[in-house]
Amino acid sequence: MNRNKSSIHQFLKQIDFAWRDIHIYILLLSAPVLLTIYRYHAYPGFFTPDFDFGLPEDQNLHINQFIRFFGLFFVLPVVYIKFAMHRKLKDFGLGFGDIKAGLKSLMILVPVIVVAIYFASAMPDVRSEYPLAKSLLHEKSHLLFYEAAYVIFYYIAWEFYFRGVLIYGLKDKFGIFNAILIQTISSCLVHIGKPEGEILGSIIVGIIFGLIAVRTKSIWYVFILHALIGVLTDLFIIYK
Repeated sequence: MNRNKSSIHQFLKQIDFAWRDIHIYILLLSAPVLLTIYRYHAYPGFFTPDFDFGLPEDQNLHINQFIRFFGLFFVLPVVYIKFAMHRKLKDFGLGFGDIKAGLKSLMILVPVIVVAIYFASAMPDVRSEYPLAKSLLHEKSHLLFYEAAYVIFYYIAWEFYFRGVLIYGLKDKFGIFNAILIQTISSCLVHIGKPEGEILGSIIVGIIFGLIAVRTKSIWYVFILHALIGVLTDLFIIYK
């Protein structure tokens, strides 16, 4: 028995496994695990909606998708950070950080995003993909409710997990830029099946938004930018 324990210990040392880094390993594994669960249990066509908001079927379906995304990428990480890691959420970008640097980022990038999305929304492949709920093209009475759910449940969870949990949870171990690349790879995978330009753009945006999140010590400024991209894409397509 002791020989077996010794062999296991030697093997773990050989592969550079350290129990002190267990949270790092779990955060790294959380990306493929949560993305797989999302794809097969929170993606349209793979689940039955939990809530009926009295909306057109596709709008109701996608709002349920956003809520499930929020549960996976916000609620679960919050529970893990608070009760397993015993860390403050502020340590993962939920504070306002450097407000001056954040506002400067918004002043520079908001006009760029508005112009870029205006032209991108005219592309056939983008128009075929968005809005996710196609009924919004002719049934706009619940547009505000739909977009609010999109922003609150989807984009807050997205930025908290990718630009907060992964970057701030991994940067001390792997370095800031490596952590940014890790979250960029992970967030890019969510775009598989989207228009090619969007997938390629997600790589560039992932790096830029990662840098901003680190510089400002907050996810809220990139949340505003990312939500703006999503909402403007819908609005420009719906009202063009």
